[in-house]
Amino acid sequence: MTSKQRSKLKSIAANLSPVTQIGKGGITDNLLKTLSECLEAREIIKVNVLPNAEADADTMAQNVADLLGAEVVYVIGRKAVFYRRSQRDDVEHIEL
Repeated sequence: MTSKQRSKLKSIAANLSPVTQIGKGGITDNLLKTLSECLEAREIIKVNVLPNAEADADTMAQNVADLLGAEVVYVIGRKAVFYRRSQRDDVEHIEL
């Protein structure tokens, strides 16, 4: 992802509310299923990483992205933003 594409995704993500939280339960199958469904519907999502999570926000974000086949747009503090192009045709795709 180029810096220009990342910048565009950052501007889109600025107005998003977090869809879920990652806490002490860590990365579960149910969490991954939920995040994957959200990415298919929206292409870009924001997630909170709680202070009691088992790892720091950067590590958790990279692990989630690897498991979902998504990209980490950015991590600021305890918020992480992910992007993955949707395979669905009924979704308005983000043009990068």
